[in-house]
Amino acid sequence: MATKKLLLLSTGGTIASVASNTGLAPGESGEDLVQTLHNLPYEIDVKDILSLDSSNIQPEEWRLMAEDIYQYRQDYDGIVISHGTDTMAYTAAMLTFMLQNIEIPVVLTGSQVPMSVLLSDAPRNLTLAFTAAAKLQPGIYLAFNGKVMRGCRAVKVRTTDFDAFESVNFPPVAEVTSDGFNIRTHRKSDNKPCQLNTKLDLNVSLIKLFPGFDPQIMLAMAKSGCHGFVIEGYGLGGMTFIRRNVAAVIGQLSRQNIPVVAASQCLYERSDLTKYEVGRQALLEGAISAHDMTSESAITKLMWALGQEMDLGQVKEFFATDVAGEVTLD
Repeated sequence: MATKKLLLLSTGGTIASVASNTGLAPGESGEDLVQTLHNLPYEIDVKDILSLDSSNIQPEEWRLMAEDIYQYRQDYDGIVISHGTDTMAYTAAMLTFMLQNIEIPVVLTGSQVPMSVLLSDAPRNLTLAFTAAAKLQPGIYLAFNGKVMRGCRAVKVRTTDFDAFESVNFPPVAEVTSDGFNIRTHRKSDNKPCQLNTKLDLNVSLIKLFPGFDPQIMLAMAKSGCHGFVIEGYGLGGMTFIRRNVAAVIGQLSRQNIPVVAASQCLYERSDLTKYEVGRQALLEGAISAHDMTSESAITKLMWALGQEMDLGQVKEFFATDVAGEVTLD
C-alpha cells in the first residue's frame, strides 16, 4: 500500500505557542511541530499560513484556509490544520460550508498546552489528526483528546481540561481505544465536485436570550445594518411574548426580509418551536428553527447563506437542508 501523502497547514494557536513577556503567543513553525513527532508512517509536507492566537482568527483567515485547502486538495490524501482551540469549532463549521463536497479528509486540531511543554497534549492530538487525515472518508473534522468529530458538530466545552471538545448531538466519527483507531460512523458521499465558495455576509449577530432582554435592541441593530440573527432561546427554543415581546419583533424583522434563526441555550438535543406556546408564537412570526445544530454551525451557516444573497424564503429552505451532517432533520 502506498504511503499516504499529507499536508499540515500551520496557523498558530496554543499548540505552537512559546512564552513571551506578554504571555503565551504563537512562535513555533509547522516543521517544529512535526519534528516533535516520531515514526509517523506518512509523507508529510508543511506550509505555514498564519501565526495567530485563534482569538484573532476571523473570516479573512477562514477564506485563506479554505483557499489553500481547495488549492492543495488534489495533491494530498488528506490535510491537517493546526489551530488554536478557542475558535476552532467556528473555523471547522465554516469550512464545512465553504468547501462542500470536499474530496479528501481535512482535520483540525490543536492543544491545551504548547507542544514544547512536558506532558503536553499536543503530540497525541497532532498524531491523531494525521491518522484521521489518512484514514477517514472525505469531510471536515476536528480531532482532540482521542476523539474525531464532524467539524460542524464540535463545540469547545472546557477551558483547561484536555477533554476540551465534545461532539454535540452526533456521536464521534472515530475514537482511539486500546484496539487502535476505530471508525464509528460514515457519511455517504454525494459524489459531487467540490466548489470553493467563500462569500459571506458578516452583518449577523448571535444573541443569548435572558429574562429582561429588550428585543427593541434587535430592531436597532437591524436599522444599523444587521442582516440576520441567531437567537439562543430557552429550552426547546422558547421566546418571551409578554411585555418584552421577542416574538413580535421577529415578525417585524421577517417582514423586512431579515432571518431570525431560533436555537437553544441547551448544549444537547434540539430546539422545537412547535411544542410550547412560547415557541409557536415565534414560529408563527417567522422564526427559523435551528433544530439540533450547534450555535457555531448556525451562525456560520447564516453568514454563508446571506453571503449567497439568499432571501428569507431561501434561508428558511437552506436551514431545512442537511448540507454536510450539521443538522438532524426529522
